[in-house]
Amino acid sequence: MHDDILVKLEQRLGRLHARQRLGIETDHEARIFGQGLTFLHLENWYSLQSVIRGALKLSGLYWRARRNAERIVLRRNDIRFKDLPQRFDGFKILHISDMHVDINEPAMKRLIELVAGLRYDLCVLTGDYRGDTFGPFEASLQGVERVRSHLSGPIYGVLGNHDTIQMVPGLEAMGIRILLNECEAIAREEQCIFLAGVDDAHFYRMDNLEKASQRIPDAGFSILLSHTPEIYRQAAHAHFRLMLSGHTHGGQICLPGSIPITLESALPRRMGAGAWKYNDMIGYTSVGAGSSVVPVRLNCPPEITLHCLHRGY
Repeated sequence: MHDDILVKLEQRLGRLHARQRLGIETDHEARIFGQGLTFLHLENWYSLQSVIRGALKLSGLYWRARRNAERIVLRRNDIRFKDLPQRFDGFKILHISDMHVDINEPAMKRLIELVAGLRYDLCVLTGDYRGDTFGPFEASLQGVERVRSHLSGPIYGVLGNHDTIQMVPGLEAMGIRILLNECEAIAREEQCIFLAGVDDAHFYRMDNLEKASQRIPDAGFSILLSHTPEIYRQAAHAHFRLMLSGHTHGGQICLPGSIPITLESALPRRMGAGAWKYNDMIGYTSVGAGSSVVPVRLNCPPEITLHCLHRGY
């Protein structure tokens, strides 16, 4: 790692957070290459890619699954809140997740076509910008920048379990504000809502909801960005009104009826894709714009989502 990146990260996050995240990433990379006790696990791409490709080719579904992975759809999600500030009635949030840009180039071209001419007030990115979980990330940053150049308005994001903390300076240099257990007030005239984001809670376990929400007043309307929806209980009891996530890919390879074979997350199935509710909190789990491990999809089309917030019951 370049010294200037470390300096920027320590200035941005504090010495402890930066070095903890970097240390965990180093440990993870060691396991990928067979050191330690957990050599055989899902993130070891080299064997997993071949297994998935081989199984789909034997079934005759491989090329159809490849084409499906390029066909991103735009979904619209209308949500009503009785306590939404009046000035935010009709507020639109464009939600993009799990681009994995370096292994999904055709899908990213389709994404760029979809966002052209879209009207929205805020764009949020819920992590997993790159395909690998280790190694060089410069190509991923270049891919994100190509997409970012077609996005408008304020853009906020969080990191996923595929993303190294070293990407943060590059992402922020292109105008994407990464929320790492942080919160920003979004103002409209005299009213505001609060947008919080946590570091990855799935693999790196660097999420800190208490820190992320400490600037939110008791009666404040708050939205949480988390790469994984697995922390839905904690988020609901921290009184977030809306939680936007990704990570699951909706299963990516599903049975007819969009029934996931596996979600690889500790979640109720109903929270694995689309809109859901837990206690007083509304959630949405994006199935992602890109695909993980291998760019294939069955019965689970990739998506971007336009959330429209409304005031009322």
